[in-house]
Amino acid sequence: MEAATGASPRSQSTPDSIAPDGRRDIVLLGSTGSIGTQAADIIRRNPDRFRLVGLASGGGHAELLARQALEFGVEVVAVATERAAPDVQRALQEQGGKRLPKVLAGPDAVAEVAAWPCDVTLNAVTGAAGLAATLAALDAGRVLALANKESLIMGGELVTGRAAPGQLVPVDSEHSTMAQCLRAGSRDEVRKLVLTASGGPFLHRSRDELAEVTPQQALAHPTWNMGPVITVNCATLINKGLELIEAHLLFGIGFDRIEVVVHRQSVIHSMVEFTDGATIAMASPPDMKIPIALAMGWPHRVPDAAPPVDWSVAHTWTFEPLDETAFPAVALARAAGSAGGTAPAAYNAANEECVESFLAGRIPFTGIVDTVAQVVSEHDGAGAAGTTVEEILAADRWARARARELTSRAG
Repeated sequence: MEAATGASPRSQSTPDSIAPDGRRDIVLLGSTGSIGTQAADIIRRNPDRFRLVGLASGGGHAELLARQALEFGVEVVAVATERAAPDVQRALQEQGGKRLPKVLAGPDAVAEVAAWPCDVTLNAVTGAAGLAATLAALDAGRVLALANKESLIMGGELVTGRAAPGQLVPVDSEHSTMAQCLRAGSRDEVRKLVLTASGGPFLHRSRDELAEVTPQQALAHPTWNMGPVITVNCATLINKGLELIEAHLLFGIGFDRIEVVVHRQSVIHSMVEFTDGATIAMASPPDMKIPIALAMGWPHRVPDAAPPVDWSVAHTWTFEPLDETAFPAVALARAAGSAGGTAPAAYNAANEECVESFLAGRIPFTGIVDTVAQVVSEHDGAGAAGTTVEEILAADRWARARARELTSRAG
């Protein structure tokens, strides 16, 4: 069933297989990270709405993963590396329990759990490693609540082409907001999507000033508490560039009709402008539990997912244009997305390597986007369709190798 909204049907319809008032079985990938632990809390507080049946993580937090598995009585646990499996097994046995879950380990384990029998797979894996899990969940017919934007940016039409109507639901607060605002009109009534950005910790600094930024400063985000890679991405605004490409793929709106505006307070999470001049916005305090809960229950809301805006006190919300001279990452993403093919995969892969180099002290803060720009400019696969996993992974490997080469020279 296709909803009468401006969004792509792959992100807006409701699958007939999920009853609106029934309890949904959830598989949670990246369960020990920020999104994963918040999702677990929502499930914990709503046992009549959700049941957790499978977990997966990278394996670096074996004790937490074991506690989650035993608390929720999941059927299966996966870790991305074989070496993590003994620690998880040990933690499960030490923490006890009458019924221990099946433990899978290795490169294919997370993807196997992504396709585990359930209603919704929430993919909160970090980085390019989430691609295989995204494809596995879609191929298995699971509704995919997608927090792993990188797999969509990398996979592009390979991912969207495998998504049936209603199968792909965004978890990012910006795209969750757009999906909600798009209910206000039909597709041909949409003039523009407006992504809001907090501006990160270095708003209003010049490019020269940004050159002196340290890793410690870059990890101090003014609004959100996230992992190191995503936090640095927010500081460079690479994350907003990724979200720009994600919005295009989710909702089928051209890059020339997606705008980025700085909204320091992070209360308006994005907006949709319609052809009659109306702009629809969604306001909530900066709390990821609202979009996480909505994605698991889409299109139905979960009561008390997070506190609302307090209207008994005064608020001041500001909006301003993005300084693309100091922060060129969004313009670079627009160019990579418009080029299509595997160019977005190169953009994402090069950035992941550059963030690692920055945190290790090998390149300056401004070197992250500068190096990504050089890698994208040298990328010769933009003409490739990017419709096979092999093409995408080849572009990913090349971009990583080239970024490592460039950053090692800088060091």
